Amino acid sequence: MKKFLGLVVLGLFFFSNVNAEDRKNELDKLFFQLKNSKNLSSAQIVEKKIWEIWLIHPSDDRRGFRLTELLTQGSRLMNLGELNKAYKLFTTIIATEPDWSEAWNKRATVLYLMNQYKSSLDDIKITLTLEPRHFGALSGQALNYIELQQYEKAIQSYKAAQKIYPALDSAKKMIPELQELLNDQSI
Repeated sequence: MKKFLGLVVLGLFFFSNVNAEDRKNELDKLFFQLKNSKNLSSAQIVEKKIWEIWLIHPSDDRRGFRLTELLTQGSRLMNLGELNKAYKLFTTIIATEPDWSEAWNKRATVLYLMNQYKSSLDDIKITLTLEPRHFGALSGQALNYIELQQYEKAIQSYKAAQKIYPALDSAKKMIPELQELLNDQSI
């Protein structure tokens, strides 16, 4: 019986690693497409596929499905304005799975909505450590810097996002506006 259980655990570990490799390969392919998209509409189709992957926990098991459900529930709470409840839920997910970049990103978003910009930036830093191509986190970083009136840093965050996602509409709109704010400050 022990031998059988050992084989089951080993099999789950193997399949989990295969899924992780498939996920990585799919994301690599999508990020290549995103970078080379010729227009905003085709880029947005690729963006949607990336978000679909990010929003699903990487492990393809009961625990992963449960964490995905919790992330979805936290997102619903956030959309309903139940920010404290969403924050607690995302914190629980992070405590359970500290390597899931999207849990950190969601909590960073809640912190931003709670006007806790420096804490949001701390969570974004972890998000970007786990997923350096996270254009959503980079855009969120820019929004936090705008609230802190650190416009040069906001521009740098948007430019970093554009290296990953050249068609990113918010960056195209915000960089000139932020540059104008910087110019006005220097007068």
